[in-house]
Amino acid sequence: MDYDLVVIGSGPGGYVAAIRASQLKMKVAVIEKAELGGICLNWGCIPTKSLLKSARVFEYLNHASDYGITVGGQVKADFGAIIARSRSVADGMSKGIQFLFKKNNITHIWGFGRLSGNNSVEVEDAEGKKTSLGAKNIILATGARSKELPNLKQDGKKIIGYREAMTLSKQPASMVVVGSGAIGSEFANFYQAIGTEVTLVEFLPRLVPNEDEEVSKQLERSFKKLRMKIMTGSSVESVDTSKEKCLVTIKTPKGIETTEADIVLSAVGITTNIEGIGLEKAGVKTDEGKVTVDEYYRTSVPGLFAIGDIVHGPALAHVASAEGITCVEKMAGINVEPLDYKNVPACTYTNPEIASVGLTEAAAREAGYELKVGKFPFTASGKASASGSKDGFIKLIFDAEYGELLGAHMIGANVTEMISEIVVARKLETTAHEIIKAVHPHPTMSEAIMEAAAAAYGEVIHL
Repeated sequence: MDYDLVVIGSGPGGYVAAIRASQLKMKVAVIEKAELGGICLNWGCIPTKSLLKSARVFEYLNHASDYGITVGGQVKADFGAIIARSRSVADGMSKGIQFLFKKNNITHIWGFGRLSGNNSVEVEDAEGKKTSLGAKNIILATGARSKELPNLKQDGKKIIGYREAMTLSKQPASMVVVGSGAIGSEFANFYQAIGTEVTLVEFLPRLVPNEDEEVSKQLERSFKKLRMKIMTGSSVESVDTSKEKCLVTIKTPKGIETTEADIVLSAVGITTNIEGIGLEKAGVKTDEGKVTVDEYYRTSVPGLFAIGDIVHGPALAHVASAEGITCVEKMAGINVEPLDYKNVPACTYTNPEIASVGLTEAAAREAGYELKVGKFPFTASGKASASGSKDGFIKLIFDAEYGELLGAHMIGANVTEMISEIVVARKLETTAHEIIKAVHPHPTMSEAIMEAAAAAYGEVIHL
């Protein structure tokens, strides 16, 4: 065998698995056909946060007078410079992965990797030259790409996906964003904040439909403050790109509407990258477009594993990383517990931010729990008032019988930095009483967690 482990794909699942395997004394190679770090680092998580930070700075400058600051002259968003900064951030992070590979003695092999037999991988480079590698173990971590709907085919110019949305040559005056999940909502927020007229279309009855209903309502209110047009319970039926502007036909609860836009951004989900990687030849079982694995990410073929977006579970970067670590530690013979998917946080980096973990209130009631629900609005938070960030709230859901923390739902400034407290609390089976009695610093946004727990039990002080 050439290697103890070959990983196909270098996203947050693949590169993390490779580094952990190297730490465990395995000889490791990673096959990657594009930039190290995968979609998340180069075309997703990291560059989008750079764009959103630029939008936030722009908003601060436009509202500087609210903080007693006078800014001379007109504040303008330099779209080209914003895009360039985003790409520079992504490039820097990708180079960081190169450094980590060298530090951990991981071999990076450029090319397209596919399974070619038992414990073997074929790598095809840009010139079509093929080489074969032998490996004791192989991890598939090939990720996903933007999903295309039959009536919303992406042409990369007028109908685009997330990649093009990060590298447009000029700022569009108007845009229709289709889909209000994390990707759609973040891009809608960014473009609206810097001056593009955005229409956000969601097929389901509310925005960010996987979140708690009260969070959805708050996000819609915040987006409408930005003068974004929101169309829920609606679907894009067709897009005519024959003229200078796109003519978008939208089916709404009130009937058919048409609107013009420079750009239509399709953010309706993702599709797994499992084509052409030799699954059929190797006899790997799949289900609904994803590779079937057990709790330690073993496929139906011995020595072959799969992690990340190509397996069932939340398509999140931190999930892929956790799966990669669990996979290689089990592979190395370590006694490791399976990943608890019920305690995985989700974050959306809009303004206000959204963070959640566990059951929504509706899901908890449907599961038969008797609940105690506590909610603390940031309008009652001294730190939020001082910061000028009063939109949003913390909502905690407890089992009334035992005080178990069933779920947490946050919307507001910096809540993506606050959700980890809840994840750890749930991991440690912390009760409401323990959260209430754990002293939180004042003034902070995070003390709203303590206040929300207290509100559930009628002990809230500042509300």
